[in-house]
Amino acid sequence: MSTQRVCCAGFGGQGVLSMGKLLAYAGMLDGKEVSWCPSYGPEMRGGTANCSIVVSDEPVGSPVITADATASIVMNQPSYDKFVKIVGSGGTIIINSSLVEKKVERDDVKAYYVPANEMAKELGNPKLANIILLGALLEVDNTVTEESVLNAFTKVFGENKAKFIPINKEALAKGAEYVRNQK
Repeated sequence: MSTQRVCCAGFGGQGVLSMGKLLAYAGMLDGKEVSWCPSYGPEMRGGTANCSIVVSDEPVGSPVITADATASIVMNQPSYDKFVKIVGSGGTIIINSSLVEKKVERDDVKAYYVPANEMAKELGNPKLANIILLGALLEVDNTVTEESVLNAFTKVFGENKAKFIPINKEALAKGAEYVRNQK
């Protein structure tokens, strides 16, 4: 049995909830049981946002992740401060090093530092930072397949956004390549 419990966190407007939706929908396409539980402040854009995603071979008992996450993606400093400690021993933390200067002090987790904002600018679209970080996660824990994420794209965002699949595929690959070089 395999169960991945992932927390994605950042400022509203960074695509945190969208990243979580893609992960959850991709899990469904892979035939897994999933849950997606968003949490955000009333101000949304600019406020804090996070979501918990569970992707499992068995029915999901609870969508809430409090202290046993298998992975966390943190996109800014406040999210790092809050969500680095909920990753269980042996878990993975993917850090947007463009906005987080701290280094993980725990030695029981794997940490990967990805300058996602700069990488997204290199791709010509600053909104791709979340997809770059998602690609990094998929490289280290195989929660879902890249193919499933790309297939989920139009399901989550609509057919009219299909034109953005190629650049999102490139962003996933950039994130994966970056952490592959850190292993």
